[in-house]
This record gives sequence, structure tokens and C-alpha cells, in this order.
Amino acid sequence: PQFHIKKKLYFWTGWKIFANNKHNLNVLFVLQHDSCFGWNCERGCDCESESGETPLIFRSFRKQLLKNFLSSFSWRFSLQITVKMAKKKSDEQPTEGSGDTEYGEEPNFDDPPGFVDDISDEELLADMMKQKPCATDGVESVIVVDNIPIVGPPRMEKLKSVIEKLFFSFGEVTNVFYPLDDNGNTKGYVFLEYKNPENAEEAVKEMHNHRLDKNYTFAVNLFTDFAKYENIPKEWEPPKAQPYTVQSDLYNFLLEPDAYDQFCVAAETAPSNVQVQFWQNTLPEPTDIEKRDRFTDTFVKWSPQGTYIVTFHKPGVVLWGGTKFVKINKFPHTGTQFVDFSPCEQYLVTYGPTPQGQKIIIWDIRTGQEKRSFISDGVSNLSMFRWSHDDKYVARMDEGAIYIYETPNFYLLDMKSIKVPGIRNFSWSPTDNIIAYWVAETTDVPAKVSLLEIPKKREIRNKNLFNVADCKIHWQQSGDYLCVKVDRFSKLKKDKKDSDVKFLGMFYNFEIFHMRERDIPVDSVEIKDLILAFAWEPIGQKFAIIHGEQTSANVTFYKVQTGQKPSLIKKLEKKVCTHLFWSPRGQFIVLANLTLGVFEFIDTNNYFMVMNTGDHFRASEVEWDPTGRYVVTGVSSWKVKEDNGYYLWNFQGRCQKRVMLKNFVQFLWRPRPASLLTEAEQKNILKELKKYYPQFESKDRMRMTRASKELLEKRAKLREQFNEYRNKRISEWQSQKTRRLQMRNRELIAGIGMTAVKLIERGNSSAINDTVQTNVMGLIYCTREAILSMKERRVAGQVVHISSIMGHKVIMPPPGLDNVHFNVYPATKFAVTALTESLRLEMVRDDIDTDTLDTSDVEEEIVEFLVKEETTILE
Repeated sequence: PQFHIKKKLYFWTGWKIFANNKHNLNVLFVLQHDSCFGWNCERGCDCESESGETPLIFRSFRKQLLKNFLSSFSWRFSLQITVKMAKKKSDEQPTEGSGDTEYGEEPNFDDPPGFVDDISDEELLADMMKQKPCATDGVESVIVVDNIPIVGPPRMEKLKSVIEKLFFSFGEVTNVFYPLDDNGNTKGYVFLEYKNPENAEEAVKEMHNHRLDKNYTFAVNLFTDFAKYENIPKEWEPPKAQPYTVQSDLYNFLLEPDAYDQFCVAAETAPSNVQVQFWQNTLPEPTDIEKRDRFTDTFVKWSPQGTYIVTFHKPGVVLWGGTKFVKINKFPHTGTQFVDFSPCEQYLVTYGPTPQGQKIIIWDIRTGQEKRSFISDGVSNLSMFRWSHDDKYVARMDEGAIYIYETPNFYLLDMKSIKVPGIRNFSWSPTDNIIAYWVAETTDVPAKVSLLEIPKKREIRNKNLFNVADCKIHWQQSGDYLCVKVDRFSKLKKDKKDSDVKFLGMFYNFEIFHMRERDIPVDSVEIKDLILAFAWEPIGQKFAIIHGEQTSANVTFYKVQTGQKPSLIKKLEKKVCTHLFWSPRGQFIVLANLTLGVFEFIDTNNYFMVMNTGDHFRASEVEWDPTGRYVVTGVSSWKVKEDNGYYLWNFQGRCQKRVMLKNFVQFLWRPRPASLLTEAEQKNILKELKKYYPQFESKDRMRMTRASKELLEKRAKLREQFNEYRNKRISEWQSQKTRRLQMRNRELIAGIGMTAVKLIERGNSSAINDTVQTNVMGLIYCTREAILSMKERRVAGQVVHISSIMGHKVIMPPPGLDNVHFNVYPATKFAVTALTESLRLEMVRDDIDTDTLDTSDVEEEIVEFLVKEETTILE
């Protein structure tokens, strides 16, 4: 820091001040203590003063003493600097024991009369002012918890145990102070001091606005925040209007005039590097909307209404939306493995592992604020929280209780849980605030399915069940019916020799609750076979069941009506299927076997006609589009590493498109929000739909004409490119013809065993050796390697030798080839025939067959060619 005395520049380096003329200057620190009033300080600071108004001057100042003062927040500091100019040291040295050397009278550094100091302390000592001690120094680790219960001495220990349980989990607490009044009652607040400021900040973040019960909500602040609250202006000023920023239209995808749906395709390009492409399902070919490399580390997920898409990363998850899929918000939760949206897309739930267990955080999507967090001890708690249809409530199940939280504060409903001993599972109605849950059977108490109305917590219906092994809860999408699949033991038997209970076989019941009828009547459907799958028709009154053996199952369809029992309407026998996939609009259903990749498309409104069948080997995913017009089957690289890709089918089972994509991960249609039209308006549109047929057909013809024109232009362009490439290759081939014939002269003659030299003449040993080595020894070597390979791999194989008609009989060359002689060639081909016959007999025990292929027809063509090209070849 720099400052001026008498217009001279000085620098403070710590313990001394040096002038620019290198004369030493003494520095005196002056401190004033609150409790010093003319007598020795009780803190033992060796302070001296004549009156309480006089600052205390420390002439021998120690570093440890300064540390003690700085660590105490009850001190007020002021700094006075007096400067002593040191005279030039005399030649005489001080004698021993003479004490400090005197340098004469101190020079006068006082400012002249009328001097105006126009340099402020902040400008002169900017860095020093930042280090200026204040009243809150040393208390960064102290928090104040306000609005705690006011209790007397008898309940003090209980209050302390509650505070310790809530606040001691954030770190080590070194000091706790409860202010008391004259009667020994708490004043409604407590001071806690943590070992370090980080723990204090975490406690404030997590416990501020924590609701202890319906009467007490904590207000937690840092002790250092008091300065901030003291500076609040007395008069309120309205905030300045912020300039309007145009945000991305989150619902632009709903304005497509032809109602084309969107979908995304994810493929892994590298480990933890997934590329995502967004498409619009236009005709005749889909349109590419956006392509993002390294968009996510694992996979993506759409929100229930299609407004957002979420991507997963190591620090947390990111929400995207709008026309160009811009970043909407990000939610820091390290290691997030799974997310869940509330039905109305107001809240996001993230699940991620921690050393203590699974951590679940509930976020506000619009603000990005963390609303509530939980730690679960379970290994896997995906979708642990379940939402009501209107986002008003979210519930979770724990051992023997259901916890229901209200939004947006996420406090327990009525500040207490619902005790349900033995509860196994629960589910919300998709249209009403009703919870269905079932309780397991005990020794003397039967199992029970109950319906609970929220927020009244009133049980509106229950059903007792006996000999129950398990239950599954299935709500119809419209909330009109509830189906509970009950697995029951068919018979109970006690052994006479011991008291063990023996269970013989099982059967299955479907308990159907009529939710819209008075007193909620319950009907039962019993099936003896093993249940493989169950599914409600999304829009309609039918449900389907797959039962029996997987290789030869039966598919049964039932219909439910008001005031009537479920009626059997169709049974399809001996179907190879394992899963049911209804169209979102009802009527059409896909019977799928995800083991074999076989699919059947059925129209349930037209005498259950099988419209078509298809297969997609190894397909593990089936996705209907929101309108029920298309369905996609896919082979994900999560299941297998080969043949990855997806097929696009229409609702009638005709395959529209096959896309093979390396490392394909997932295919997801973009969901649509529920229609704003009433049920009556939708029925009216269906009645008058024929009026719009001409308009739709005209638009389809125009689209197909345009598509045909574009297709013809595309084909013409491709044909032109092909012809250009073909002509180029033909010209290259013709230009190389001479060289090719020269090379073929030698190779073809050798290949068929011909030679242009006679046997009866000298100097032809090399040519004879080449013929024998090629036709006999080369064949022997290759045959040996092939048979050894078959034996090592233990496979039954076949060896085919290319021979000639010359291997059976000798003929003369045709007329016109006077320079061609066969005298060595037939001998080599007879050797091939002999080799084949001997190997055929020897290799029978190894299941290896040996045959010859005589190329007489090919030889005739080659000979004719040689006749025509004799002159060129011989040259």
C-alpha cells in the first residue's frame, strides 16, 4: 500500500515503513478495546492508558498478540501512524547496557495550516482497506437459526436433540448457544458455530425454510448476513424494467400444418459420446431438422408432453427445447442415471448414486431451483416418486407408510405420513387424485387392495384377497377402470408330519374396479394359465391378455361396460408373442415376440383381422407414434452389437423404411400434449370426417405428384452420373486392351496348361518345369493347407480341384493353332485326376469330400479366342 506524508511517498511492507530516502521509521499500532477504561485489560493484553477515552499504544508489539486480536471479533481497530526520522548515525558506537540509541529530536511532519488532503483513504490505501477488520471478522462459520420453538427447561433437552439431529450432519459443530430470557425459556433462535465456513454455508442452503412442523419453519442465515440486512433502504424502490428478450418458442412443433410428428435417433459414435439426430416424419422421405454430435453421454429422454428433451452428462443433466433445441436449464447432480418428469412438466426428479445411497433431487424446471432432496438406502429406486395427474402431489413409499408431499413447498401433507403396515406397491389414478395400493397377506389378516382419496385421506373402497402371492396395478388411461392382477396359490396343504404349508400350483385373477359407478363395484376374471402380458386399450373399453406357454400362447380380449361384467369378445390361439403394444388411439394392436423379432398387426374393430405380419430379427424396441399412424421396431446396440437399426411400419403392418445404423442406441417419437378439444367436439369431428376426405386426397395427390417429380429428377441425375462413370471406365478399359492381351498371352496359356514350345526340342526345360509346378505342385500345396485348416477347425468340408477334359482323354489342338502343343499339359491334368481320387478315399474318415471340376466349355471358348487373337498373342 502507498500513502503520502509531507508529499513524500512511503510504502508499508509489513512491520516497518521505509521512505524513499532509506531512513528508518518507527510504526506504532494503536488499538482500542471495548472493555478498557483506565485499568488493566482482563484479556492480558498489557495495555496502558490514562483514561478510557485515550487509545492504547503498544510500544512492544508481538506477532502472536496481533493474531490474538485479529481472531477476536469483539475488538474495534483504529490505526495511527507516527513517524520518527532517524538521524545519521554517529561514528560513536553505543556502549554495552546503554539501551536504545537516541537520534535527537523528531522532525515535524505535520501538514501546514490550510492544507487540504484531496486523496481519500479508499484511493490511497485500496488494498489495505479491503483488509480492514470489521465487527464480523472471525464469525464466517457462525449461523443463526430463527423461529425455533420457545420452550422451558423441562423440554430443553428434547429441543437440543432435534437441533443436533438436523444441523450436526453438515459438519463438526464447535459451539452452540441458546439465548434464554429471565425465566429460562429460549428466545426462539440459536447460534451454531461450525469448524469451517463451508459447512455453515451448506447448512444455510439446505435448512433455510425447512419446515419443522405446521407451526415452525426455520429461517437460517449466516451471522455475517446481518450487515447486508442492516443496509436495507427504508424507502422501497421498484425494480427497473428489464429489456425484453425473445425466448425460443417451446411449442413450435405443434404448429406443423400437416401434423407431421417428430422423432429423434441416437447412435453412439464413441464411448460416452452419443450423436442425436432430430427428424420430421414427412412424406415421402423424413426431413432432417437438427443434428448434434456429442449431445449426451448415455441417452436422451422426452418430457411427457414433448416440450423438453433431457441429456445426461457427468456433472448433471441439461434440458433443451425450442425450434433449434437451445439450452433451457441445467441441473447439477453428479452421476445422474435416471430422470423423471411430473405429468404437467413443472418438476424434474433426478436419481444418482452416492456413498450413502441413492440421492433423489426434485427440481423446479422453470427456475432451476432445488425444491427437495432425499437419500434412499435402496440399491435401485428408479421412479421412487410418483406424481398425481395435476402435479399437486408427489408420493413415495417407505416401509409401512406412504409419504405424500404438497407442491410447491414439498411439505408432508398435514405434516404426517399415512401409516399402512405391510404395503407393497401403490399407483396414482391418471385422471383423479386417488391412490390405489395393496397390502400383503399376513398370518391372520388377508391381503387387501384399497383406494384412498387425496387430500382427505379417505378410504373409498377396499377388497380383501386370500392366498395372494403378488399383485400388479394397471390403471386405464381415462381413469374409468382399475385392474389389479392377482397371483394366487391354487391350493394349500399341510403335511401331517410337519407344520410346513405346501403350495400346489397357481392361478390368476383380474379384479376390475368400475371407478365411475356408485360404490365402485368390483368384477373378477379368472385365468388358469400363466400370464405373460396385460394391456388396456388407451382409448376404448377393451383389454388384452397373453396367457399360456411362450411358444404357443393364447391372446384373449375382453370388453368392459358400465353396469356389466367383463365379457370375452375374442380369443386368438397358438400365437407366438410375448408383448402387447396398443396404438395410442386404440383399435389397432401389435402382438410382438421380442425374442424372435416377429410382429402381428391386428385390427380389433374389424373382427380382429390380422392385417399383416412382419419380422425384424433381434428387435428389442417397439414405439408407436403419438397419432397411431406409424410404429417403429429397433435393434439397439445395448442388446446386440450387430444388425443395429430400425424399421418404420404403418399401422397396417406394411414396412415403409429400413434404416441400418451402426451403434444405434434408441429411437424416440416426440410426445404431444393432450388435445384441448372436448370429448364431444372430438366425436363430432369423427362424424364429419368424410367432409374432409376430398381435401385430404387432393393434398395427397399434390404431394405425390411433387414427390414423383422430385424422384424422377433425382433418378435422372443419378443415371447421368452413372453413365458418365461407366463411359470413363470403358475408355480406360479400351486404352489398356493391348497391355492386357500381352499379359493374358502368358497367363492364360499357363492356366490351361498350353505351351507354345514342343516337347521334342532343346532349351525348353524351364517352360516344362513351369507347367508342372503350376498345374501339379501348386495344386498339391494348396490342397494340403486347405485340409489342415479343416481338421484344425473340426469342420466337414469339400475340396474342389479345377481340372480339364484333358485329364480324362487326350485330344489334338484345333485347326489354326499350329504353334500350340498339348504334349505336357495332359500329363499334368491326369495327375490332378489321380490326386483327387486318392484323396477322396483317404479323407472319408475325416468327413472331407474331394471332387474335380472339368472346364471343357471354358477351354473351348479360350481356344476360340486364341484363334481370333493368335497374331496379337504370339507377338
